Amino acid sequence: MISLIKKNIPLFLLNWYHFCLAFLGAVLYGFPSKKLKVIGVTGTNGKTTVVSLAANILEEAGFKVASLSSIRFKIGEKEQLNTLKMTMPGRLKLQKFLRQAVQSSCRYAVIEVTSEGIKQYRHCFIDFETAVFTNLTPEHIEAHGSFEKYKEAKAKLFQKVKEIHIINGDDPNAEYFMRFPARKKIVYSLKDKKLLPGKLHLLGDFNAYNALAAIQIGLSQGIELSVCQKAVEKTEALPGRMEKVIKEPFTVIVDYAHTPDALEKIYQVITGRKICVLGSAGGGRDKWKRPELGKIAAQNCDEIILTNEDPYDEDPEKIIEDIEKGVTFSMKPGQRCYRVLDRGEAIKKALSLAGPGDTVMITGKGSELWICVDGGKKIPWDDRKKAKEEFAKLKI
Repeated sequence: MISLIKKNIPLFLLNWYHFCLAFLGAVLYGFPSKKLKVIGVTGTNGKTTVVSLAANILEEAGFKVASLSSIRFKIGEKEQLNTLKMTMPGRLKLQKFLRQAVQSSCRYAVIEVTSEGIKQYRHCFIDFETAVFTNLTPEHIEAHGSFEKYKEAKAKLFQKVKEIHIINGDDPNAEYFMRFPARKKIVYSLKDKKLLPGKLHLLGDFNAYNALAAIQIGLSQGIELSVCQKAVEKTEALPGRMEKVIKEPFTVIVDYAHTPDALEKIYQVITGRKICVLGSAGGGRDKWKRPELGKIAAQNCDEIILTNEDPYDEDPEKIIEDIEKGVTFSMKPGQRCYRVLDRGEAIKKALSLAGPGDTVMITGKGSELWICVDGGKKIPWDDRKKAKEEFAKLKI
């Protein structure tokens, strides 16, 4: 009912509603961000990892920290899973979280800032000290209307923040984000090898970028490089982010990758024979990317299993058909593609195809705890748990 009402409200009234709700949240909780150093991390990919690494660095330096990501809400030592199916919570929840951080004597709050959150004014009435840009590739195009508008939404965080801007200088859009004035601008690049720790346990160049962003956050706060590197070196893995859930006799990796760029990067990290399980979200979310995901899977994997992800109100079979178009276009001799609608059965099929030294890659959901279906229903789910359950049934 609420979504139906929102669809029929003129845009200017809907924007006014979101803005007023943001103000109301700040008033109700006493503008808590004024008592914190708030660091906002935005970009298409890597936000969760940067938030986690930055929080680890600040904690290593002795500060009490609150952090908010698509994985979890953490205030000091207390943490809880993010079960909202929403990376950046609504305005009241966000302001309440910041208030709780203040009440717990936190010095810092590190939060993910999404384009949808910015579009709905969730970033308003938060005194960000630092804005961090990870990277930008096409996503949420249908929601924003174009890639340019998506980029402009991300840029609003940098327009708002006047103190510290931290920008990935290797991203093609870096120059655009450099336009906005700030007291201090920091640009990081993989060319700057001296900042990376000797033992980065997180796989892939994309995680090297995430580590660099987090290290620059620490350095911007006056933390010694050695402390930053020590904290990063301690980080073994994040839930649902290139997480190895099975290591022998073959490897099973669960990852949140759900954009073409992210999917391609995680596939390229792994060498040897690859078996992939993937789907794509429904609900009208970025339909353009479905054949692209299929194309990338066909270009990088030996066995492909297409399955259900979060169909919302769409026909899951139709979503799989859209992905399959890209697979069919790019398939090579010897490759096989299977359509297994039930996600559990798809994971079971992938494991049955794996042999010693192979890698099974299950993408799209990461550590999410639900499959979202028609009527707003959520079915309890965990890719990692399911993979372990099916593996235990194999006679190896």
